[in-house]
Amino acid sequence: MAVFPGRLLDAGPLACSAGDMRDNTTRSASLRHARTKGPAVLLALMAFTTTAASTAQAADARGTAPVHTPSARAATGVSGTHVADDLRTLEAAHDVRIGAFAFDTGTGRTVSYRGNESFPSLSTFKAMVCAAVLDRARHAEPGLMDKVIHWTKADEVPNSPLTQGHGETGMTVADLCRAAITRSDNTAGNMVLRQVGGPEGLTRYYRSLGDPVSRLDRWEPELNDWRPGERRDTTTPAAMGRDLARTSLGCALTPPDRATLNTWLRATATGDARIRAGVPKDWTVGDKTGTTDSYGSANDIAVAWPRSGHPVIIAIYTNHTAADAATEDAVVRSTATTLVDGLGLSGS
Repeated sequence: MAVFPGRLLDAGPLACSAGDMRDNTTRSASLRHARTKGPAVLLALMAFTTTAASTAQAADARGTAPVHTPSARAATGVSGTHVADDLRTLEAAHDVRIGAFAFDTGTGRTVSYRGNESFPSLSTFKAMVCAAVLDRARHAEPGLMDKVIHWTKADEVPNSPLTQGHGETGMTVADLCRAAITRSDNTAGNMVLRQVGGPEGLTRYYRSLGDPVSRLDRWEPELNDWRPGERRDTTTPAAMGRDLARTSLGCALTPPDRATLNTWLRATATGDARIRAGVPKDWTVGDKTGTTDSYGSANDIAVAWPRSGHPVIIAIYTNHTAADAATEDAVVRSTATTLVDGLGLSGS
């Protein structure tokens, strides 16, 4: 059984020192005495762990897009009213439900729309399972990333462009992570999932990140079988956005492992028509998509670096009301553009 130490975000700048990689109890104590060294940054997410759910749920019930100012050092919030209006219009035009969350790490500003509603995680889980295996390799099983994993033909599942037919020769865990993230290879995702204790192990990793919501219950490809009301294999845009911030920018991973995760995310080949297409062209984007034919669900989570400014976290989840609806990349793209505009970053 894979066990993960509790991880909380550093209260200082995005860079974390080796001394910051402590257990949950020690980190919690140190945070009470920490001073924020930069503008807002990831301290904002600490407040989200205890306050975001009730705030966003109330806002979602009103149909508004909440804007949080979680710390005294954060800049004043931007108005999210036009974000909610624009996304409601987009939903009506495409007969789709949109869940969206964006966080500017430089100012602490957030914009959320249906941010605490449940959506199928689909293949976005692959970014988190690769973060989990990097964490395990660093703290519990040295050499794991270089371990060669073999599998049988029976283990291979659909949508496995890089692993199909290679079970006998095998692939390292690092190469399996690259395949799972950059090409959304399903067999690779399952092989990495095995290294952290399966779906239950990934759910434990979510909890170690301070995420009480996200869960994985099944393997690929069964986890893509979703319908309204399904609780298995689900997350929320806000929860996954915070998880991505903690792993790609925060202290959940060591600096070398964060760099590895971000390298894989930036090399993703499946997201060109989604968040990448909706942010300014000169931004650098690392993302992980998720897609299923069931209710035309199309997801994308990303960490984006403007040419000027601090990284931005974006998480977008969508599903249609009709079970046989087609996925629409354009909805994700337009949502990303709306979120960037809502954060006041469209000119960055």
